[in-house]
Amino acid sequence: MESSDIMLWTGRVLTTLFALFMLGASIFPKLTGMPVAGETLAALGWPAGYALMIGIIELACVVLYLVPSTSLLGAVLMTGLLGGAMATQIRAASPLFSHVLFSIYLGAFMWGGLWLRLPAVRAVLPFLR
Repeated sequence: MESSDIMLWTGRVLTTLFALFMLGASIFPKLTGMPVAGETLAALGWPAGYALMIGIIELACVVLYLVPSTSLLGAVLMTGLLGGAMATQIRAASPLFSHVLFSIYLGAFMWGGLWLRLPAVRAVLPFLR
């Protein structure tokens, strides 16, 4: 197996893990009206009724990220969403490593998957020249 094949498959695995995490831990609870989604938003200072709207936005970003022709747009939009989540955690004075930086961890996973899958992204964001 060539290194480009290994990179492609590693990128696909990271992408899949990111998407499954987002679907299971964030999107599904919001779209199905699970009480934990509204309670979590309320604890962070957001009206609980925003859960459905945020879930729909998250789902749209993940779908865009998973479709090859719109994956870059999905990653950019999801990065904005993760930035908003991080700002909310900062405003709520949440713990740094487990809550505030969690958006950074997710974003690194998401962009890492895209970087490994798409040579065009590697060309724009190289580690070394």
